[in-house]
Amino acid sequence: MKVPLLDLKQQMSHLREDILEAVTRVIDSTVYILGPEVSALEQEVAAYCGVNHGVGVSSGTDALLVSLMALGIGPGDQILTTPYSFFATMGVVLRLGAVPVFVDIDPVSFNIDPLAMEEVLAGDHEKKIKAILPVHLYGQCADMVAIMELANRYHLPVIEDAAQAIGAECPMITEVDVVPSQWKKAGTMGLAGCFSFFPSKNLGGIGDGGMVITNDAAYAAKIRILLNHGASPKYYHGQVGGNFRLDPIQAAVLRIKLTYLDQWHRARRDNADRYNMLFSQTDLVKSDFLVLPSAVYLPKQQAGTSSGSGENYHIYNQYVLRVKRRDALIDWLRAHDIGCEVYYPLALHQQKCLGANFQTLSFPQAERAAAETLALPIYPELTADMQVYVVEKIAEFYRK
Repeated sequence: MKVPLLDLKQQMSHLREDILEAVTRVIDSTVYILGPEVSALEQEVAAYCGVNHGVGVSSGTDALLVSLMALGIGPGDQILTTPYSFFATMGVVLRLGAVPVFVDIDPVSFNIDPLAMEEVLAGDHEKKIKAILPVHLYGQCADMVAIMELANRYHLPVIEDAAQAIGAECPMITEVDVVPSQWKKAGTMGLAGCFSFFPSKNLGGIGDGGMVITNDAAYAAKIRILLNHGASPKYYHGQVGGNFRLDPIQAAVLRIKLTYLDQWHRARRDNADRYNMLFSQTDLVKSDFLVLPSAVYLPKQQAGTSSGSGENYHIYNQYVLRVKRRDALIDWLRAHDIGCEVYYPLALHQQKCLGANFQTLSFPQAERAAAETLALPIYPELTADMQVYVVEKIAEFYRK
């Protein structure tokens, strides 16, 4: 049986006619830069997330970049972030001449560890740290209650890297609450949230695309100027921006897909639950051959009935295991036509482009995750038979 890591053909087969109609509408309009499709998507994504402003941009990377530019981040500034993420999280910091300040991750969620953050912030006596950049990795929110408490205490803006997490949620607790008072979507808790519409994301286009969301009108206005070369009005440049515009064809496609997003989230969560059940029926977990993903989440309707500690609404952009003998397992799975991937084989501080000084740093949990994690197929159209086959082949590998 062939089980691809991702099968976009399945998804597109159901949407083909609607997408062709939308793309044709854009072509016939001759509005090929920004325009009504982009504006409509911005409004619809903002409404979906529960914020006032959405600004479409050219990619998830550019969403992060322009968000930091709008804060005035520049050479010598420090950004507190995670060492375990896609390269763009760090790359945008470096492109501005700023310096990433890493702290280790929580070993269960793979997200940034607030306790480690607090130690670094307490020692920042020269106040060089100018912003916090947490990542909601694999579709699971970081501990935003703790992160926002730190941000408020140290008066730092938070830019959420929610590239993998549009629609993920977590219960927030205010100072007077004992139980969660409300659910907040990824990207809505800090100053801004950044999304990627890369084709493999839960909400993916047919090319690159991204968006910044915020409740701050002045901040949104800055981003709108920066994404168009810093021009305001046209041909008058008070600052240097970039060409970060979202393509209207991508916007038209994303508007169609957005209507299916919660349905696809539910399918991914159902698939994660099925994997967990199937793995629990083997001896793999008890024998310590693998560790299942953090699956501690509550249905949204149960908000306010629990302490909220560590609980969230995971949308499983990736289903990631910790496994023993990972590289050999990858070879075995691929030999049996099962797609899998490592997100990510190096922690960010280990990347060659940073130079030797960063590579001498040690973040044990991030390094361990880079050595042990493996993502399995989790897309909505994955069948139960495919999942049974995947689990059987993994069990067979460890029985050899």
